Amino acid sequence: MAQTPRYRFAPSPTGYFHVGGARTALYNWILALQSNGVFVLRIEDTDDSRNNPQWTQGILDALAWLGIDNKDSHFEGPFFQSANAALHVEAAEKLFAQGAAYYCDLSSEDIQKRAKESGKQGYDGYSRDRGLGPGEGRVLRFRVPEGATIVQDQVRGSVEFDNLTIEDFVLLRGNGSPVFLLANVVDDITQGITHVVRAEEHLPNAPKQQMIWRALGHEPPSWAHVPVLVNEQRKKLSKRRDKVAVEQYREEGILSAAMKNYLMTLGWAPTGDTEIVPFEKITAEFDLSSVNHSPAFFDIVKLHSFNADYIRAMPLDEFIRACEPWLTGEKAPWQASAFDAKVFAEIAPLVQTRVQLLQDVPSMVDFLFCDLPTIDDAAFAKAFAPEWASTTLIEIREGFKTCEFTPDALKAVVEAVGEKHSLKLGKMQAPLRVAVTGRSVGPPLFEPIAMLGRDATLKRIDVALAKKV
Repeated sequence: MAQTPRYRFAPSPTGYFHVGGARTALYNWILALQSNGVFVLRIEDTDDSRNNPQWTQGILDALAWLGIDNKDSHFEGPFFQSANAALHVEAAEKLFAQGAAYYCDLSSEDIQKRAKESGKQGYDGYSRDRGLGPGEGRVLRFRVPEGATIVQDQVRGSVEFDNLTIEDFVLLRGNGSPVFLLANVVDDITQGITHVVRAEEHLPNAPKQQMIWRALGHEPPSWAHVPVLVNEQRKKLSKRRDKVAVEQYREEGILSAAMKNYLMTLGWAPTGDTEIVPFEKITAEFDLSSVNHSPAFFDIVKLHSFNADYIRAMPLDEFIRACEPWLTGEKAPWQASAFDAKVFAEIAPLVQTRVQLLQDVPSMVDFLFCDLPTIDDAAFAKAFAPEWASTTLIEIREGFKTCEFTPDALKAVVEAVGEKHSLKLGKMQAPLRVAVTGRSVGPPLFEPIAMLGRDATLKRIDVALAKKV
């Protein structure tokens, strides 16, 4: 009977959830779904100095937002690496007992001194045959065998490492705590992991981990090392330098479906003429062997474009529901009592076609729910700079006093004033839009003015004209 494929995603809770980690998680999730396998979530929480419960919860929340959680039978976890500490030490002791590892008492200063004297870099294997046992300050090192280690990688093919270039690496620190290499392998073995799909930055670890796997009596998993994500300077995305937190994009109003679709196009592409496709199509078509070897550019502008397409494709009622967190509660820029859900439902179709981020929705409709809009000074200066701006706005105001207050009638008034002054509708709208909404951009103008009502519109025009004077 064939073994059930078991994929794992093993983030460390040391900060916000990285978009690169999100893509790796999606890769593993999709492969688990394709094979009717298992996605194992393991939180590698052994770095006490950097771990934080809030980061752990952030990982869980972000994965759930992406559709990866225990609601699906393919999901297992979360498991915590710290719970396996005894197993890590036990494995280290086994490796020492069978001669695959040895203790070393050289300090970092000692190693540097020997390297300087020999003209060679790194640790030279000095303690290999000294027969040292465990002791205070002594590290346990793996005895790297002669020859070469070949890593069979689903993305990169056969990758050969000359073992002469790999120094005897540490398994246990001087205080007895296991390092990442050992803990990672022991956890994978214990949890029956068959496939390891991770970022290419871990490729140099693969031969070392493969050695540990075999020294512990197990065949290593199937490896796949995928290209990292880079910024516009083609530098690896950094938490310190770049906008990388999944949580931040979620807060801005990126849709989960848009984020998943976009991340999956970074280094891989579905069939057809468009990158914007249902997640079901991605799940059906994704293949590690077709992942590009080159780093993938994480383009925020393109992500926003993806999101705009997904927003426009939403059923209207779904769009309205998606906007609610930004229209009510703490995120709303107006008093809760001022918001009218019916009014927003009326203008929602106009907003839906023009917004890229859900966080931008309030700024497109806030004038409907505030007594007076906050006028953008730059927009005001530009709109009222022409000598005709105030004159035409006064005439528009006069027309608005008596016309039927419908979008078509309001537009007709503005067009008539424009014809009188030989001005096109677009120019005529500029000072009117700023006066009524406070901004130079927004949804089509006349429908919102009709919703606002005659008295409120005239009041805002008066305020703008007074500001001009």
